[in-house]
Amino acid sequence: MIDKLEFLLALAREQHFGRAAEACGVTQQTLSAGVKNLEERFGVRLVQRGSRFQGFTHEGDKVLAWARRIVADTRAMQEDVAALRRGLAGHLRIAAVPTALPMVAALTTPYRARYPDVRFTIDSTTSSDIFSLLENLEADAGLTYLDNEPLGRVTAVPLYRERYRLLTAAGGPYDDRSHVTWAEVAKIPLCLLTPNMQNRRIIDQQLREAGGEPAPSLESNSMIVLMTHVRTLRWASIMPAILADALGPTEGVRSIPIVEPDLEHTIGLVAARRDPMTPMVTALIGIARGVARSLDGHDPDRDFLHGTPGP
Repeated sequence: MIDKLEFLLALAREQHFGRAAEACGVTQQTLSAGVKNLEERFGVRLVQRGSRFQGFTHEGDKVLAWARRIVADTRAMQEDVAALRRGLAGHLRIAAVPTALPMVAALTTPYRARYPDVRFTIDSTTSSDIFSLLENLEADAGLTYLDNEPLGRVTAVPLYRERYRLLTAAGGPYDDRSHVTWAEVAKIPLCLLTPNMQNRRIIDQQLREAGGEPAPSLESNSMIVLMTHVRTLRWASIMPAILADALGPTEGVRSIPIVEPDLEHTIGLVAARRDPMTPMVTALIGIARGVARSLDGHDPDRDFLHGTPGP
């Protein structure tokens, strides 16, 4: 039955019978037969069918929620038993917002030193997509904002506070300044992340509160694209300090802290709240707590459940 529940999860992800079958490594006929078998077992229709996949019925949504829980528990059990036999090994999938990508190596490097048989996949995506990936079992953990949008049912470990800098060519109007204000930055043509990124929504809100109206001269979902433009010395951007530092100094580019207000947002590790968690995710959370001790003066034991500080 587990394999048939996996079919439902694939349908939820792919929204297409053919692609879901391909993802499961079976024929479309096999996947359709598996879904029909579930419908016969439960005595209800689970999937809206036409010439193509049209979504789940109300009953299908209920079964899908149970399928996610059952499949997650089954995978956790298999991983736990395998770890007892041969140590921690397998595939760990981490999704991260673009601005948090420099933090990934701080987690994966000590992890690999302890558990060399674990391999990683790192995806860069939006904060909203991270929670969808966790829910659909397509990611094991994420790096995202903890204090700006609802977290839902997750366990989270705060890692550091995101602070913001203006990256601009040396010799410009603020060249002799140790800091600039958001009101001053609001007057500068900028290249920024696309509006679907939470970092961009944070910046847009702050620019509006400072009396400006965001009108970037270039948008991209890649911080590398933004940085390469800044390095031509003909563009300016707003970037998190951790990212500006990770990309390193560039001749002719100034990195100036933005104040009034000195805006901060908490970035942390998130994982779906399950009991028990898989051994690989449990190990990652432990490493995140250790990394947090050396970052920004944070207390690594301040975990968050459901977005609320724990006891």
